[in-house]
Amino acid sequence: MEKRHTSRSMPANPQKKENAPCPVYRKCGGCQLQNLSYSRQLAWKQDRCQKLLGKFGKVSPILGMERPYHYRNKVQAAFAWDKRHGKLISGVYQSSTHRIVPIDSCQTEDETADRIIVSVRKLLKDFKLTAYDETTGRGFLRHVLVKRGFHTGEVMVVLVTGTPVFTAKKHFVKALLDLHPEITTILQNVNNRYTSMVLGEREKVLYGPGTITDVLCGCKFRISAKSFYQINPTQTEVLYNKAMEFAGLTGKEKVLDAYCGIGTIGLVAAKRGAGQVLGVEVNPDAVKDAIQNAKENEVKNAYFTCGDAGDFLEEAALAGENWDVVFMDPPRAGASREFLTALCACGPKRVVYISCDPETLSRDLGILKANKYQIEAIQPVDMFPHTQHIECVVRLNKIL
Repeated sequence: MEKRHTSRSMPANPQKKENAPCPVYRKCGGCQLQNLSYSRQLAWKQDRCQKLLGKFGKVSPILGMERPYHYRNKVQAAFAWDKRHGKLISGVYQSSTHRIVPIDSCQTEDETADRIIVSVRKLLKDFKLTAYDETTGRGFLRHVLVKRGFHTGEVMVVLVTGTPVFTAKKHFVKALLDLHPEITTILQNVNNRYTSMVLGEREKVLYGPGTITDVLCGCKFRISAKSFYQINPTQTEVLYNKAMEFAGLTGKEKVLDAYCGIGTIGLVAAKRGAGQVLGVEVNPDAVKDAIQNAKENEVKNAYFTCGDAGDFLEEAALAGENWDVVFMDPPRAGASREFLTALCACGPKRVVYISCDPETLSRDLGILKANKYQIEAIQPVDMFPHTQHIECVVRLNKIL
C-alpha cells in the first residue's frame, strides 16, 4: 500500500484550524496541511521552496489548482477484518503505521474510484469472500487498486488477492459491472508474499483489455496496472508545459528522457519540437507501455530502452555520447551521485530537472552548480494539494 508519510517539515505552528472537511484527516495523516485554507497551504509551500532553493536564484510563485479536490486518478485501498467491531473494513494505512483507517470517501481521491471500492467491499460480504490476514497468510482480498483516465473516462479495477483461487469469479465480475458499468477493465493480481508492496508478480485479466488509456498534453497513453502515471493529470499538464517551455526545443535537439516511465515527458517533447528522443526506464512493464504509446501516437522520433538511468549515463559518458537536452524526473530520494557525475561528464547544454522533493532537489542542484551548471529558473507546482509534497521544475544551462 502506498504509505502517506508525515514529514518532519510540518509547520511548527499550524495556527488555528481554518478548514478541515475530512473527519479522519488527523487519523489518516495523508493530508498534513488540510487544517489550513488552500491559499495558506500555497503560501507555506512557497516559503519552504524559498528557504531550500532561494540560494540558487529566484523562485517563481507556485502554480496552484483552481479546484484542489478529488484530483487523484489512482486510488488504493487496503482490506482487513476488524476484529474489534466484527466487520470488514477498507481504507488507507495510517501515516507511518500498518493500521488501516476505514474510509469510504476521500477529499483528494477520485470519487468514482471511491464508490467502486465501497461496492467491492459490499460484494465480498455477499459472495462470502474474506479479507487477507497478513499474520496468518490466509484470506482472499488484500487491496483494491483503481485507476481512471480523467480525459477518457476509462476505469481499471485491480483486485489484489492473497491466493489465485477466486470463488465465483465470473459472477463476482458481473455483479461489479452491473453496479459500475463505467468500468472498462478488471484484473486479478496475486500477491501471497509478506511484503509492503501492493502488487505481486502474477496478473490475470478478468474483463476488458487489461489496460486503460488517457490523454495528457495532447498525447494518448496506455496505462497498465504496474506502470507509473502521474497521479494528478490536471497539474501534470501544468508541470509538463512548463518543462517544455524550459527545454526551449527548436526541432533539432537530441533529447534524453531519464527515468522516463511510460514515456510521458519524452513523447510530449517528441511532439513539441525535439529532433530525437531516447527514454530510459528501469521498469520493463513501463518500457513496454512507452513503446506502445509511441506507436499509438504515431511518434517516429522517440525510442525507449530498459535500464538503470545512472548505469546508462555512465556507459554513455565513457562512450562519448552527448545530448542537447536532458529531462530528469527522479524518485523522491533524488538522483544518485553516480547519475549526476555521469550527467556532468556527458555535458548536455540544458537540463530540465523535475523534482518531487525540494530538499533532495536542493542537494542535487548544489552538485550540478559545482559542475558548471547555471540555475536559470525555478518553478514550484502544487501537484498534491492538502499534503506537504511539492513538485518543482528547474532549468539549468551548461556554462561554456
